[in-house]
Amino acid sequence: MSWLDSPASDTQIPHRNRLWLYFISGLVIIFLIVPTFIVIPMSFSASQYLEFPPESWDIRWYENYFGSSEWMTATWVSLKAAVITVLITTPIATMAAYGLYVSQLRLSRFIFILLITPMMVPVILIAIGVFFAYTKLKLNNSMIGLVLAHSTLALPMVLIVISAGLRSYDMNQERVARSLGASRLKAFFIVTLPQIRFSVITGALLAFIVSFDEVIVALFITGGKMSTITRSMFLALRDQIDPTIASISTIMVLVTSIALLLAQVFGQSKRK
Repeated sequence: MSWLDSPASDTQIPHRNRLWLYFISGLVIIFLIVPTFIVIPMSFSASQYLEFPPESWDIRWYENYFGSSEWMTATWVSLKAAVITVLITTPIATMAAYGLYVSQLRLSRFIFILLITPMMVPVILIAIGVFFAYTKLKLNNSMIGLVLAHSTLALPMVLIVISAGLRSYDMNQERVARSLGASRLKAFFIVTLPQIRFSVITGALLAFIVSFDEVIVALFITGGKMSTITRSMFLALRDQIDPTIASISTIMVLVTSIALLLAQVFGQSKRK
């Protein structure tokens, strides 16, 4: 039997019948990654302007990035905000997903939709609302305000991922542990959490990416020494065409790819 005639899934549908799907998926992937392949060579250009393809090659823009205190400060702000966002969002989303999963309340579905509302609202509207709220609370241009805003944006994605992991989990395993004398909290940590750890880790990585890549809210509520790396990149692109942003974009792509790769590694280890 050839590869085309072999089953593509448990439904016994052969790969031959899914060639059209593979073709469309390939086009989508190419469309998404082509801009990356353009940005990476541009980051090694020796030109004073963004240039593709580069006429000459140099690492001057990486040196400019790592040698700039302004860029380094912005990078540190973004990394710090992203890590704190992960530490806040992941436990809250895990508790919320678990509580909604085991709850017998009829309102649990409504509560779930309410928690993922920030995902449905345009980010610009959230940014405006956060800005005016922070103005009264005096949280603009502060790490606390930035983390709270990023946590609001990241929570829906983490909640959805962990909820999906719980739906494939057999809660009877936890019930057995509790019937043997373990408290609900202990049973969760020794039985449930190890079973859904891939979803939790994936959610945490997504929270990091959402915070690290966010720019719209940061434009409204941060500035000066509290400016994030994405905000600084936006301003650099608006005020002047600085090729340094190409080198920063390449580094951000690398960081994001490593995060996604780690998620896949943890997923493979779980399946084994």
